[in-house]
Amino acid sequence: MAVPSNPSGTEPDAGGGGGPILAAGCVLWRRAEDGGVRVAVVRRPKYDDWSHPKGKLHRGEESRTAALREVLEETGMTCRLGPELSVSRYLVDGRPKEVRYWAAEATGGAFVPNEEVDRLLWLTPAEARATLTRSRDVELVDELLRRLPPPPE
Repeated sequence: MAVPSNPSGTEPDAGGGGGPILAAGCVLWRRAEDGGVRVAVVRRPKYDDWSHPKGKLHRGEESRTAALREVLEETGMTCRLGPELSVSRYLVDGRPKEVRYWAAEATGGAFVPNEEVDRLLWLTPAEARATLTRSRDVELVDELLRRLPPPPE
């Protein structure tokens, strides 16, 4: 499992230089009426895939701020950041990309389809694992479940 790339959270270069492309996102979750967990997964029509909400940092933007912004832009949801999860590192057109993720509890909002995301589903962890396109996103669901607090009594 990867560790946070920059504990301060400030990302001075959003990928415009020779370094990695920097991005941030969340594994968005909420409690169901039965006390279980539901995980949000989003469909991006441009890539025809299912993933967690995420996106590139703006120049000088902090990763935490970008994660919150991306969740709101892509899902319409406000959220409360929880623990930082593993960093995903992979290549995009031969260039390294780093995505910092947080567990994030949905606190309100409503989804409206947009250009980037045309569907949002709230799924059980098992359903999310089966729906997510990439194995690295599936691993984040498992990490989320290990890091969540127990449901309130």
